[in-house]
Amino acid sequence: MGGTTIGDKPTRAAISAPLDDDARYLAVRSRDARFDGWFFVAVTSTGIYCRPSCASPPARPTRVRFFPTAAAAQRAGFRACKRCVPDATPGSPDWDRRADVVGRAMRLIADGVVDRAGVPGLARRLGYSERHLSRLLIAEVGAGPLALARAQRAQTARILLETTDLRAAEIAFAAGFSSVRQFNETIQEVFALAPMALRARSAARRGARGASWAAPGVIALRLAYRPPLQPAQLFGFLAARAIPGVEEGDAEHYRRTLSLPNGSAVAEVRVDAGAHGYLQCLLALDDVRDLTAAVRRLRRLFDLDADPVAVVEALGADPVLGPSVMAMPGLRTPGHVDGDELAFRAVLGQQVSVAGARTVAGRLAAEHGCKLADAHGSLTCLFPSAEVIAALAPEQLPMPAGRARAVIVLASALASGDVVLDAGADRDAVAERLLAIDGIGPWTVAYIRLRALGDPDAFLPSDLGVRRALEARGLPGDALSAASMAEAWRPWRSYALQYLWSTPMSSGRDTGDRRRTARKENAA
Repeated sequence: MGGTTIGDKPTRAAISAPLDDDARYLAVRSRDARFDGWFFVAVTSTGIYCRPSCASPPARPTRVRFFPTAAAAQRAGFRACKRCVPDATPGSPDWDRRADVVGRAMRLIADGVVDRAGVPGLARRLGYSERHLSRLLIAEVGAGPLALARAQRAQTARILLETTDLRAAEIAFAAGFSSVRQFNETIQEVFALAPMALRARSAARRGARGASWAAPGVIALRLAYRPPLQPAQLFGFLAARAIPGVEEGDAEHYRRTLSLPNGSAVAEVRVDAGAHGYLQCLLALDDVRDLTAAVRRLRRLFDLDADPVAVVEALGADPVLGPSVMAMPGLRTPGHVDGDELAFRAVLGQQVSVAGARTVAGRLAAEHGCKLADAHGSLTCLFPSAEVIAALAPEQLPMPAGRARAVIVLASALASGDVVLDAGADRDAVAERLLAIDGIGPWTVAYIRLRALGDPDAFLPSDLGVRRALEARGLPGDALSAASMAEAWRPWRSYALQYLWSTPMSSGRDTGDRRRTARKENAA
């Protein structure tokens, strides 16, 4: 079970494999930031838990305990370190990779499902009893759904205390607490400070650095990630596909509207040149209760919980991808903030260029999307919901009749709940249901798995960009050859796809299946 070590540092293989306490302690002793978010270290003599890279001198091995989540450390009676702020680390990439019920549950809890629907709602969404789900989570991550949600509420409350002028009572309910008393007790227990003391400490630090860069009524925060990162490729990918009126961006910034559980929002994310390991984020929310969901969806969009070093180690020695991986370590797989929207965009992108799909999506948003009460520059509307699109007639959609019918059938399936594309979706079950829709083929399903469901091992063997990238390397680019070659890239085929799309001679386009033999593909 133990992790591999070289000298006094764990190797990257140790991070991807289960760790024993000796390997964890070596990571703590070397202050290895690669492990931040993978586990937390608590010191029994101080009652404090930290991230592995905390600058505080490490305690003796006999005085430390290790926990898989911050919630587990809090459940054991430890409070967060004021120096390293362990709850602000990137999340464990394990939850994005895992397709089992625990991985799905962790993604849903992070999205705020427990705050919105309670543990019964979470259990129903996953198809398990509350008792069995709690038992699974405690066994795997050291805390049940209520404790995990409580830790997340504390983190949300800290962000609101440090970045807004909201009253404590407003923050308590916005963060998901059921009472001000529960809010006060939790903040005191987790951070060893009263809420107003936590705010005063943050204001003092901010005053030393300069005033906040957020406008009044806008929440400013930093989104942590594990280096390395290639921001130009990540932001450029999103900017090239930006829907007019809904999104805009360039190689250094990205803005878009968001449809959230309690209202709409506008988010802006920028490269933070002065803070390695963070992106700047501004959020203008209709309802501050949506902060948790907004942050989580932006993290999925930018793939900020990824483990780029593990990807480099797995693909860097590959004879096909190795040179690209070593030249650009840290490519991310862009996700999405709304699974339904991404599914529509995937269908619209069948057999057309990125620019063509963008134009059609822009018309759809302009004609049927909900308008913002106040325009934010060029951002004027939300992308239309599945319910709105399901009520349209095929001739109302600016596309060929066959594709329009596929879009409306897809919208009906999403609106009815027959297909659910959220953080807790069962990826294989979703793929099966989507393939049953006439006009939706393997390329579209794989693209939905890639971006809407965050599958790190999705691949598009029939994609035109993949074919051109392989042919540029002197390799056969047909779908069968590509699929066979990609077997060597498991479990990171989504990242392999990004490296293929980044090939200069590759089109980098989202194009539909090239093999138009099946009736469904012809209908697209």
